[in-house]
Amino acid sequence: MGLKVYINGKFYEKSDAKISVFDHGLLYGDGVFEGIRSYQRRVFKLKEHVERLFESAHTLMLDIPLTREALIKAVISTLQTNNLDNAYIRVVVTRGEGDLGLDPRKCKGSAQVIIIADKIVLYPEKLYKEGLEIITVPTVRNLPEALNPQIKSLNYLNNILAKIEANNCGYQEAIMLDSMGYVAECTGDNIFIVKNAELYTPPQCMGTLRGITRDTILELALKLGVARHEHVITRHEVYISDEAFLTGTAAEIIPVVKVDGRSIGSGSPGKITLKLMKEFHNLTQAEGVKY
Repeated sequence: MGLKVYINGKFYEKSDAKISVFDHGLLYGDGVFEGIRSYQRRVFKLKEHVERLFESAHTLMLDIPLTREALIKAVISTLQTNNLDNAYIRVVVTRGEGDLGLDPRKCKGSAQVIIIADKIVLYPEKLYKEGLEIITVPTVRNLPEALNPQIKSLNYLNNILAKIEANNCGYQEAIMLDSMGYVAECTGDNIFIVKNAELYTPPQCMGTLRGITRDTILELALKLGVARHEHVITRHEVYISDEAFLTGTAAEIIPVVKVDGRSIGSGSPGKITLKLMKEFHNLTQAEGVKY
């Protein structure tokens, strides 16, 4: 059986899953999305992801033509239809079909709701064991006053430009700074450092998405008795940290062992990082909406 894609209440074969070329999600990146994970037929933090999707849409004045409960059921139905035990789920809501102008009022129909469930491998398994080497790139994170990072919009060019810079230098991931030169986040992940057995991550007001995996790690740190702090971080503080790691729905938790040519700590994944990775794995196997 081939991959089935949900579009507006119906399922289509991957090759037949289509929307209009006049959709403003394609023409202007006018829409929102969420990436979600399921583990052993449990969808992890599904309600939190759906809530964030609706919050992003609200700021864009984009009406999602489903209730939160109906969207949750649609995600579950997509997983069941594709018979996936472990999956990466992409929920996309576009403005819908309009004309070639920018004005969203010209999109007369309903917003388009698309759900894709498939596998994803963001980084090789080897890097989860040995750690990732990353660099800082020149492209800075969008100003919150221009495009708030809390909105998970379909316009990811800021991140893509930074990813291109990383790729051109031979790296898979990169740190993006904010307009004041502080560490914001990576191209697709939040960043954490550990210093003197305490956990630090940039605050959400500094051009940083309030990641759901990020918040889960802060909760796990509290449970483990690890002091955690949300405040501005400089590159110097990253360089002299004892440990560093990245978090994201697709990436989960991946250790960082070198930044801009500087080894982090011992140059291998640290104890607190490994402990949080284990606790996170255990949590994903025990919590979530069953299907």
